[in-house]
Amino acid sequence: MKTSDFDYSLPQKLIAQTPIESRDQARLMVLDRRDNSLQHRRFYEIADYLQKGDVLVFNDSRVIPARLNGRKSDTGGSVEILLLRRLSPNTWETLVKPGKRVKTGSKLELTSGNQQLKVTAEVLEVKERGIRVMTFSDESLLAELGKTPLPPYIHLPLKDPERYQTVYAQASGSVAAPTAGLHFTPKLMKRIEDKGAHCLFVTLHIGLDTFLPVRESDPAKHPIHREYGILSQETARSLSLAEREGRRIICVGTTTVRLVEAAAQASSPADMHPFEGWISLFILPGYRFRAVDALITNFHLPKTTLLMLVTAFAGREAINQAYQEAIAQKYRFYSFGDAMLIL
Repeated sequence: MKTSDFDYSLPQKLIAQTPIESRDQARLMVLDRRDNSLQHRRFYEIADYLQKGDVLVFNDSRVIPARLNGRKSDTGGSVEILLLRRLSPNTWETLVKPGKRVKTGSKLELTSGNQQLKVTAEVLEVKERGIRVMTFSDESLLAELGKTPLPPYIHLPLKDPERYQTVYAQASGSVAAPTAGLHFTPKLMKRIEDKGAHCLFVTLHIGLDTFLPVRESDPAKHPIHREYGILSQETARSLSLAEREGRRIICVGTTTVRLVEAAAQASSPADMHPFEGWISLFILPGYRFRAVDALITNFHLPKTTLLMLVTAFAGREAINQAYQEAIAQKYRFYSFGDAMLIL
């Protein structure tokens, strides 16, 4: 298995630059793993494929305003700071641009446009890949100073920042949205529950590494990013009951898959335990899924861990066929793009 096995060519015009209105009007490709058949629907029709007793698991993490503008205290030079991961109170892993002269000990100032809010920051450590550990004088003000971060392949400004949040987002902590969930509306979720399916919620705070391509030729050598996840006692109990009764567990998004599977690995069969902690589960083809029966996901970037995960779930032939069909049918790709239901 090589990283190049997960490469494909995508016309730039198919990279969605804006979210579709309304959320549930996105296109939906339905892939049935039993015969690799494909159907083309709209996302609001997803309830047609759900059964009474199905369990849908959603990631309720909320995107934080992680993009900050500041100045170097000594020269006044402008810098952009992207929060990546909270390590402890007031201390974060960050990316800084331009970062060449921002070294250990460098001090930065972040202020609001009217200068009424001010936060100072100091670089504690410079790590691999340009990551800087930074401490802030008052992280409670960062939400007011920051802006919603969008993936680098989106070049148009977002008119409404809430369109990069799911309608059920609750727990602040992600620097990227769990994009499979962007298609759901309150009306659609009620329709799903009226059909007898159950909606459960977990939390996995997503890091920027989600979007980064694997650079090693052997994907197994890729250092998988860690993300913090929480699966409650109540959710664990509901998942255990679904497994014992043979009801389907349907994960909304690859991040949810990683959390549910990590919790399943740490539990005994048919007895899911609650989970809280860091997750570094890298799912490659050959992985044996322990809990997930179906997956709702978007179309992913080439050579990424996300594409490797969906390939592990559906099989290389099926995913290659689905992606080529999506390109031929001019589906919209990536964060604001269309969706797949893999049964």
